[in-house]
Amino acid sequence: MKIGAKLHIRKGDTAIVIAGNDKGKKGKVLEVVKEKNRAIIEGVNMITKHVKPSANNPEGGIERTEAPLHLSNIMIVDPSNGEPTRVGRKLNDEGKVQRFSKKTGELIKNG
Repeated sequence: MKIGAKLHIRKGDTAIVIAGNDKGKKGKVLEVVKEKNRAIIEGVNMITKHVKPSANNPEGGIERTEAPLHLSNIMIVDPSNGEPTRVGRKLNDEGKVQRFSKKTGELIKNG
């Protein structure tokens, strides 16, 4: 990936998984890892992690957490109809770049 490249998905967006074991699941994007082209989505791609007992967590045990998904397997959800859509960019009235849904043409709010 080029340095400074723009991604179609941002933290706070609602996204849907389009490929893999969790295909069809929707959730809020919690984090985007630009360097690895991955994103973590709330409640999607859950893994179990065995945690050793420590001073903070004397019980230890098995912890369930979200694992990152590759950005190619994620699409943003259109704000108007709730379906997956591709993302375009255009200048708004103030001269700022704004994302929009290619399916409906509606602007996508940040976060």
